[in-house]
Amino acid sequence: MSLAGKTLFVTGASRGIGLSIALRAARDGANIAIAAKTAAPHPKLNGTIYTAAKEIEQAGGKALPLIVDVRDETLVKDALAQTAARFGGIDIVVNNASAIQLTNVAETDMKRFDLMHQINARGTFVVSKWAIPYLAKAANPHILMLSPPLDMKEKWFAPYTAYAMAKYGMSLVVLGLAGELRPQGIAVNALWPRTLIATAAVQNLLGGAEMMRHGRTPDIVADAAYAVFAKPAREFTGRFLIDDNVLAENGVQDFDRYRVDPTQDLVPDFFVPDDIAPPNLKLSDAHGDRP
Repeated sequence: MSLAGKTLFVTGASRGIGLSIALRAARDGANIAIAAKTAAPHPKLNGTIYTAAKEIEQAGGKALPLIVDVRDETLVKDALAQTAARFGGIDIVVNNASAIQLTNVAETDMKRFDLMHQINARGTFVVSKWAIPYLAKAANPHILMLSPPLDMKEKWFAPYTAYAMAKYGMSLVVLGLAGELRPQGIAVNALWPRTLIATAAVQNLLGGAEMMRHGRTPDIVADAAYAVFAKPAREFTGRFLIDDNVLAENGVQDFDRYRVDPTQDLVPDFFVPDDIAPPNLKLSDAHGDRP
């Protein structure tokens, strides 16, 4: 399978998981629309849409940097139209843009509550809604949400209700839209990491450089997303997937290369259901891998 000549519209692609997914596709020669807000350097966040575009082109892809706030419906519509006009269509949409704040209800500011829901749930809904006409013309169209399986357990909500609601809101879009678009042959799936992923959110909010050592790199999610895009859209839809299981099902056995620091235990991510077991790993990978 190759994504050569395919066009991806990736929200939040200026850094982190979104950029990794874009770079993985770029190595095939794909076209990437980088739909993100960061146009100027940020003091705490690496990367802009323009630095991402340079990396994508160096990797072998074609890039279209677009200043997009997914809360703005007009900007979203215009960005999708520009992408289709530049590259002749859209094959894949990745809803990666997300906001996070890990606070309980009493400590959650309502402006932050609104931000998380506007970006995570509403932003995913808006991007997907306006992408449908373009995807309907594609040969093997996919929508992928970076959101968790719908595991409605108190333990996921009690510590940070607002964030859990916003992330599960993205997954609810998967549940409904997969059924709505199945007759059109447009796949809609969710992908979520089993372990902490070393991103700016971890660096700034979840423990800094030390915590990053207990995670995997964004490449594991990118490789899993790539495997999803290879699936026939008419057959592979409505799935809630965990990154390492996707890769194991596609022949990957050695997960050491994804570790930030192989000497450290891996920290499990939020929202991974207890009944979704990890793949059978080599002994060298099993150190701390089983939450």
